[in-house]
Amino acid sequence: MSPPIADYAMIGDTHSNALIARDGSIDWLCWPRHDSPALFLRLLDERKGGSCTIGFKRLIGTARRYLPGTNILETVFTTATGRAVLTDFMPLSRPEEIPPEGPDGIAEGRVIRILRCEEGRVSGRFLVRPTFDYARRPCAPALQPDGTALFEAGEQRLCAAALPGGLVLEGEVVSAGFDLGLGEGMALVLSGGEDGRTVPPVRFEEAEERLAATRHYWEEWSACCTYAGGYREAVLRSVLLLKLLTYSPTGAIIAAPTLGLPEAVPGNRNYDYRYAWLRDASFTVTSFVMLGYVREAAEYLRFLRLADPSHGKNLRLMYAIDGGPPAEEAYLEHLSGWRGVGPVRIGNGAADQSQYDIYGEQLLALETFLEAVDYDPPQKTNDRLPEGLTNLAASAMAARDKEDHGIWEPRTPKRQMFHTKALIWVALNRAARMARRIGRIEEGQIREWERVAEEVRAEYHERGWNPARGAFTQSYGSDLLDAAVLRTVLFGAIEPHDPRLVSTYEAITRELVVDDLVYRYRAPDGMEGEEATFAACAFWRVGCLALAGKTEPARLIFERLLERGNDLGLFAEEIDAATGEQRGNFPQGFTHMAIINHALRLEREQRRRAA
Repeated sequence: MSPPIADYAMIGDTHSNALIARDGSIDWLCWPRHDSPALFLRLLDERKGGSCTIGFKRLIGTARRYLPGTNILETVFTTATGRAVLTDFMPLSRPEEIPPEGPDGIAEGRVIRILRCEEGRVSGRFLVRPTFDYARRPCAPALQPDGTALFEAGEQRLCAAALPGGLVLEGEVVSAGFDLGLGEGMALVLSGGEDGRTVPPVRFEEAEERLAATRHYWEEWSACCTYAGGYREAVLRSVLLLKLLTYSPTGAIIAAPTLGLPEAVPGNRNYDYRYAWLRDASFTVTSFVMLGYVREAAEYLRFLRLADPSHGKNLRLMYAIDGGPPAEEAYLEHLSGWRGVGPVRIGNGAADQSQYDIYGEQLLALETFLEAVDYDPPQKTNDRLPEGLTNLAASAMAARDKEDHGIWEPRTPKRQMFHTKALIWVALNRAARMARRIGRIEEGQIREWERVAEEVRAEYHERGWNPARGAFTQSYGSDLLDAAVLRTVLFGAIEPHDPRLVSTYEAITRELVVDDLVYRYRAPDGMEGEEATFAACAFWRVGCLALAGKTEPARLIFERLLERGNDLGLFAEEIDAATGEQRGNFPQGFTHMAIINHALRLEREQRRRAA
């Protein structure tokens, strides 16, 4: 049986990521980019999917951690005869001079696994078996004159090297045995390549040098985190994860590194999250900025310039990491899915949906960024900010009366969604605020945005309220509760002490809350299966409580929620209320953004009320 979703850790180099199970098996790897076809995918099919495993003779148990302040994974294997430490990382080092924009690190396109014996003696072997193109292309390894093994499938290549030592062919598998005494070590190096290119192997000493350089990169990056509150470990782990979800060549930010992990068991809620959703990326930008990582936020704005040359006129819901459209949704019918829960989808059909809250999301992120960089309007006479504000505000105004699919992307007809209307108010409100600050947009235009914003606000307060339910509901005229209403409070679209909001909170607590977990809604949405609770919604509830002055209950819920992550502090998108198991794509940026934002919000409200 496939390991639990929470069994996985992630390493990466801001180009691609690998997921490693508790037993040391690399079960997921898309190379050379986040959205490349997977060449290790045992995560989605235990029999057909390839992996890079490690096995020990007479294994007793394992323990693992990230080296502090890094994305370097350290797994301790205890056997009947000794103890060994496996260090997994993807090399990433600082250039001599960091350019003003673009990647801040040099990624080599490698996975390096350094194994050292720390007690007694350990023996076993590594096994390498890639299955290229989502296991659709056969490949057979060939030993090379230099002792490495080369796997090829069309233009895709994978080179494996054991340092020191040799490799052995076993059909479609390459193995590297080890028998290490105290203080002895070896390394397995996997190098990716396309178009006939591979990265050459390194010597064992060079592998250790790369480990030192990678550790230095991550420790230096972590030292820039400005947060020093009581939840630093959770916040730092979350922002390190968000950094791994960036694609440094363009500045894109993906939602998650995986595809096909189910949100419902059984069900068909299995999607591809290796794309840049504007909503998710905007949340992440806000998290970066609030922790002092302004460069990462600026890189995302660089990506937007690439992806949307219209400067807000033709903004799309999501993009591929190179700025183009996402791949069309398709099924990998030859794969069984995680624990047999299919279908396995690649691409994402939601790319063509209408979701008009994105204008508010973008303007929220932009305002946070401008505040962080101390934007000086008189010095910015040649930028495109006035044009961007005008275009985004115009798009929001054009959408004010339209139906859309909303934040949750249901596969059902469009409706007048409450959350969308509130975010249209946010868009116009923030556009007006920024326009007054920069001083290069006509006063009449700003007043028009403010006028329409207040009309929209009055409308969703009136039409979004359902007296029979005693709550603001998912859409106009609906009886359905939706936890997304809680999120609108966080941006001032509803006041936290509004009696109708208090009533809505109580209704959501009765019908959508289980212990400290929150379902986003409980209604047909065009998909199959009973989905799990949505982790970010649970953190939004914390924010609502804190803003309402209930900081102590908010703190207790927040700390219980943090305990629901895996042993490394990583979260998927959803959590099964009955079992506590992680569900959905993993790790999920949306959840970790919520951890960061609500750690900051909770402590800010605690300080404010103590003053």
